[in-house]
Amino acid sequence: MKLSVSFKDLENHKSVEKEMEHAVGKLNVLLKNYQPELVQLHAVFSKVPRKDEHALALNLNLPTGTLHATAQNGHLRACCKKAFSEIEAQVKKHQSRLRKDYEWKRKRPRERTSAEAFS
Repeated sequence: MKLSVSFKDLENHKSVEKEMEHAVGKLNVLLKNYQPELVQLHAVFSKVPRKDEHALALNLNLPTGTLHATAQNGHLRACCKKAFSEIEAQVKKHQSRLRKDYEWKRKRPRERTSAEAFS
């Protein structure tokens, strides 16, 4: 996976590097079916103007589509966790759509209770 990280108006970003490594490792496990050179993740950390909050915008480019996630929070690590959990959920949903899981779901008839069987 190609990873690019940008910081806008932020100086102290050492605290978030470990969180990013952990989250990118989890994404790599989810995206193991794709060729690593075709997957690109772009993360932009910024400070929200006129607020004491941080923002993170993630763009994940896959061969089958592009996914976006954003998060805002007062703490950088919490912002990172929130955005990466959102992008993980989107990846799981995207892959289930590609597998067409909705077509393979079994539609079983409702089981009859003993009261319905005797009447």
